[in-house]
Amino acid sequence: MYLPYEEPNHNTPSTGGKESKSHSKSEQLQPESKVALMQAVIESFLDGILILSTERELLHANECGRRICQQIPRGSSPDAIPEEIWRVCESLIDSRELFPGEKILLESELETDRGVELRIRARWLPLTTGEQNFVLVILEDRNQTSQTMTLFDTKKYGLTNREAEVWLLRRANLSYKEIAQQLYITINTVKKHLKNIYAKQQEMLWS
Repeated sequence: MYLPYEEPNHNTPSTGGKESKSHSKSEQLQPESKVALMQAVIESFLDGILILSTERELLHANECGRRICQQIPRGSSPDAIPEEIWRVCESLIDSRELFPGEKILLESELETDRGVELRIRARWLPLTTGEQNFVLVILEDRNQTSQTMTLFDTKKYGLTNREAEVWLLRRANLSYKEIAQQLYITINTVKKHLKNIYAKQQEMLWS
């Protein structure tokens, strides 16, 4: 799926002393420190990050990206980029001829044989040179995202352990019957837990 995106405006003039001080500090960083800083930022992402060349060469991957790639069949070569991911990248590369000069974001979804649901996004890695030779791939583990959001909701709304289990499965689009089967409870109990969850959400909303 083609999705347009906007590049952040880095040419906005400074409006205060704090911003200019921050800028001067970043200029003082040595090249090695800047590289280490960027690597630390990439590693801190919850999503998987891959940077590829247009020749299918993997230039960099954070830990999450490597873990996700290991969950996708990669043929005979363990170091190869999974075909499902590269297919999205190829579509992006081909789009240069169809949409020259356009900023394109491609998105696809994949469910592995291990039950992992992935959202794959590919876009050109913006460089100051303006050349489009590197592809940025973002891999979102939908299961992990759902678990993270459920943990956030559990703390935010004060859910019980059982309510959190029900909410996690509900966020994964399971039906009442499927939730009941997985948790060995009745459908009426599932409805009761969900009613309590919605009540806590409404209470937080109006408080």
